[in-house]
Amino acid sequence: MVVSIRDAVADDAVAAADVRVRSITELCAPDHHNDPTILARWLANKSPEIFKSWIVQPDNSVLVSIEDEAIIAVGSVTDRGEITLNYVLPSARFRGVSRALLQALEARARERGNTRCMLKSTETARRFYRSAGYVEVNAAESFVTTSGYPMSKHLTND
Repeated sequence: MVVSIRDAVADDAVAAADVRVRSITELCAPDHHNDPTILARWLANKSPEIFKSWIVQPDNSVLVSIEDEAIIAVGSVTDRGEITLNYVLPSARFRGVSRALLQALEARARERGNTRCMLKSTETARRFYRSAGYVEVNAAESFVTTSGYPMSKHLTND
């Protein structure tokens, strides 16, 4: 099956919200520890309406990965090179979808003149980002869950 990546549109909002909720709920237990309070706080801004507002922000690029006409991953990068979203459906995990989306987000950051990308990783995604060349830049800081790992990567012109 062929996966494609494109800019998100308003009609993607419901499916994209579902990807984010399922990714957090099903894949990020090491971060939310199945604590209903932490999970509710983390999911509070994952509605279709909020997603639509992110699409129209002028300094933000929201991308979706599509397979068989269905959204299987969602990512976002600001014009400053900060990756703010990178969520994948549980069924698409470990298939290269997140890596392809991350590469597309980094390419968008380069197009916007950035030489570095920054992000705050969850515990769940920390090893993934390290394998993609990201390094931790500070000690653990507060995150929506219990901790987050600020990371950055120098972008090359590959």
